[in-house]
Amino acid sequence: MAVIRFGHLGICVADLDHALRFYRDLLGFRALTRTDVRGDLADKLLRLKGVDQTTVFVERDGVRLALFAFKTPKALGGGVRAMNERGMAAIMLRVDDLEATVAAVRKAAIPGVKVLEDTRTDYPAYRSKLVFLTDPDGTLVELVEIPGDPYAPFGEAL
Repeated sequence: MAVIRFGHLGICVADLDHALRFYRDLLGFRALTRTDVRGDLADKLLRLKGVDQTTVFVERDGVRLALFAFKTPKALGGGVRAMNERGMAAIMLRVDDLEATVAAVRKAAIPGVKVLEDTRTDYPAYRSKLVFLTDPDGTLVELVEIPGDPYAPFGEAL
């Protein structure tokens, strides 16, 4: 048995236009494909009834997100999830300039996107600065500025 590659992370969104403004236009993810999903097969796969949904795949640095926008049934939930709530906790993006990125987030004024100023901190162990924000649907996005190689892992080796 072998996993041959990572596919994608799925994020349910209430407003596809707002999600695309955030991930594509603001954060630089590249839109790849758009597909409408409906019918009996969709109902079976998604374990829902009467599915009418649009999926847009976006990609950045080899990581793909599937943005799921449901017409029916309507998207449930919303708001910021607690970090200790089971499931995906946050998306982390390394940035070259935290202050410039936060300024761009504020200037974009995308509905639902909030900079969580109470999370802003310096992390001396890794010489980094970070802050969390929310995407338009409350998914936590951690912005981290770490000097040096942006592809180098941080933390202690396992």
